[in-house]
Amino acid sequence: MNSPESVNTEEPKQRSYGGRRASVRKAERRERLMQAGLELFSTLGYPSSSIEKLCSRAGVSTRNFYEEFTGREALLIALYGRILEQAAVAIGIAMTDAADGTMAERVERAIRAYVRTMAEDPRWARLAYVEVIGVSPAVESFRLNWRNNYVDLLVGEARRAVDRGEAPDRDYRLGALAIIGAINELVHQWSIADGAIDQEVLIAEIVRISLAVLGS
Repeated sequence: MNSPESVNTEEPKQRSYGGRRASVRKAERRERLMQAGLELFSTLGYPSSSIEKLCSRAGVSTRNFYEEFTGREALLIALYGRILEQAAVAIGIAMTDAADGTMAERVERAIRAYVRTMAEDPRWARLAYVEVIGVSPAVESFRLNWRNNYVDLLVGEARRAVDRGEAPDRDYRLGALAIIGAINELVHQWSIADGAIDQEVLIAEIVRISLAVLGS
């Protein structure tokens, strides 16, 4: 039996290839597949973006693809989740910065943060508003779960406004759903208008709709 002093407690070292650890190479392959998915899904469309095309674009093997994702659907969900998470982080920062603001100020900041995030890359809007629709029950469930998160955010903001005397006391859930639908449609229309709709005009219109629904 080995003495306590002779037992090796060090974690196994990762094998390196060309000076890079296997975990780093794996992360790089995954990111290349994510970028390939974003590009092909937003140009060719999800139905026309085969795994072979995705692998060719990313410069990886089919085996590498299945090491990262169970299929195209999983890649689509991962991309959609990344976009929504980035938007959620931007909204959270904006609302924290306006922690003591009125409902109108906080809603305007949140909408501005969301729109600007989605405007960072036109491919995001195509994927978020077109390519994820009607793909499968799993993708639809993921989409609706995120939509409900945003509805909860708006309802919470409305309840905060009620407590501050800025809005009437009523059920705001249907109104929040209407706001989410309006935001999605308007941002999508902006994204395909090829510059015909000014971003500030878009933000102002969404803010007006939102505040009208929320009763401010």
